[in-house]
Amino acid sequence: MSKTTFFKRIALTAIAALGLGMLSVAPSQAVSNLTVSGTNGTATLSSVGGKTDSSTAATVTVNALMDTRDSVTVTFVEKSVPTGSAVIARMYFNETTTALASSTKVETTTTGASLATAKQAMTTWQVPTDSHTGIVAGGSAGNVILLSHTSNGYVGAKFFLQLDSTTTRIKGTYTYTVIVKTFNADDGSMLAAESTTTQDVSIVISDTAANTALVSGTIDPAKSTAVLNAGVVADGGFSTTDSSVAVVATASATVHASIQVKTMTSTSLPAPESVTVTITGPGLVKSGSVSGKSITIIGTGGNNILDIIADGTAGVASIVVKTTTVTFPAKNVTFYAKAAKTITVTSNAPVINVGTNLDVIRATARDADGNVWGGAAYIYADTAADALIAGSNATPVACSFDSALGLHKCPVTGTAKGTANLKVIDAATVALATATSAAATTRVSTGVPTTAVLSFDKATYTPGERAQVRVQILDAEGLMLGAKTVTNAFTADIASSKAFFSGSLSGSASPVIDAATSATLITNAGHDTFDVYMPMSDGVVTLTATGSTGLALSGRVALTASATVVDTGNLPAIAAAEAATDAANEAIDAANAATDAANLAAEAADAATVAAEEARDAADAATAAVEALATEVATLMAALKAQITTLANTVAKIAKKVKA
Repeated sequence: MSKTTFFKRIALTAIAALGLGMLSVAPSQAVSNLTVSGTNGTATLSSVGGKTDSSTAATVTVNALMDTRDSVTVTFVEKSVPTGSAVIARMYFNETTTALASSTKVETTTTGASLATAKQAMTTWQVPTDSHTGIVAGGSAGNVILLSHTSNGYVGAKFFLQLDSTTTRIKGTYTYTVIVKTFNADDGSMLAAESTTTQDVSIVISDTAANTALVSGTIDPAKSTAVLNAGVVADGGFSTTDSSVAVVATASATVHASIQVKTMTSTSLPAPESVTVTITGPGLVKSGSVSGKSITIIGTGGNNILDIIADGTAGVASIVVKTTTVTFPAKNVTFYAKAAKTITVTSNAPVINVGTNLDVIRATARDADGNVWGGAAYIYADTAADALIAGSNATPVACSFDSALGLHKCPVTGTAKGTANLKVIDAATVALATATSAAATTRVSTGVPTTAVLSFDKATYTPGERAQVRVQILDAEGLMLGAKTVTNAFTADIASSKAFFSGSLSGSASPVIDAATSATLITNAGHDTFDVYMPMSDGVVTLTATGSTGLALSGRVALTASATVVDTGNLPAIAAAEAATDAANEAIDAANAATDAANLAAEAADAATVAAEEARDAADAATAAVEALATEVATLMAALKAQITTLANTVAKIAKKVKA
């Protein structure tokens, strides 16, 4: 090849290269700088909990630079899910990621038979509607999210991918492939995507903590419970404390009580454990169709219910619930005989009104073994004359048994003013009764509110001590009224000279009179009782009120009641002062005693002096007597000696003469 031809070819090559270079820098309308990123998410096994899965959903973020009417579509398909799962995944628009959020438009396609026809209609989507309806897997029309821009610039959006909250879930990993396609607005048909980018994201559902505990949970005795309830109780209907149960001892399959045993882990999750229920005394334990004195079950789910039935024996059953790790305190069920032996009655409502009155007479019945008897009890008027005032003599009225209190509550219908005697029996008729109570009385009031009395339940309180303010309404005879509301008994609520630390007298202008007295309910028969706490400072607290139209004219007067608060902070000083006073009094008493002792000692000394003088005089007299006696004795001895001498001389003379 000649040099001329060689250089010509080089020149042509350069020209061609230059031309191609000029083409490569021609302006382009295609989407550029596309980025797709994703993060995995988690969900709960409970479909109910799935309603909050948006906070832990998988996320996909799409960013791109595009011209007006360029677009990006986002769809997804299922890649792998746990076997047997029917859960539906949905993708939702969450937020834009561009600085100018309004520049990014996000729309869910809802028309068109296919994605291609939806893209062909894009010329009408100059202003997308920003609808954020979620899409499901597949990419068909109505399941595509479109990103566009109102002008040239960057778009960006973040999407949630999560599981629906209505379908039953299976633990495992759910993986989905997100498909992002770009479309060039200069492509007239817009049928073919300029580029396709994919991103896998997963949602992991772990087993519930409760299910994990069912497999390997460690039981915490402090959080495990065994609760006794009366009758048949379904799971979820149990109270948190044991019920008092008293039932008839007649043998039957009737469930008289239920025990719910929950074995829980330290994190308060149920976990299974062996449960043994043993009954000592009357009654049987029942689980399913099996009953006996002791039953052991392998707990399922850490939540088990066992029943108690009667075996025909009366008495008190002791029921012990024991699991592998905890033994609960014994529970009791009373099985009483068919008939009562004794019935004791009290008047719960001493005053009733005309008409129906509940819980008027209370009866405690016991069987032959002294067990509380909870069978059907009835109340009746003792005589026909009593029935004219209250109750019925011919037809006894049923009472209701309160197992918690271990007694029957009997209603009474008031008929006329007066006091009625009523009795309680253990049968529907007097003829069939095996036990009859003594009479209890109640008075039927027909009086009208006439006067009022204010009072405290004590005269003296400590600061902040609980107190009762009582309002009593009396009739014209000064008698207590039955339960009723006395509207406008006072012109205003009762006023207190000092504010209570807690509680108020709100509503006291129209007292609500209670029928019975109850320490638990803070009620007093014939009174409206207000539960308050006294002021924290010492001093006198005075209540004042003025009778109003709810009372008779004679009762529309000013009323007062007072109580004293003694400051406990002053008690040490008071005690010290009292102690000092006591010490002073004791010192005075001691001084007086010492004075008395001194006076007694002086008197004793005087008496001793007199006695000494008398003794000295006696001694002198005795000495003189002794001296006189001695003289007399000496004289007598001298005379005796002379006589002896004379006698001796005489004897000697006689002897001499005899010898001669």
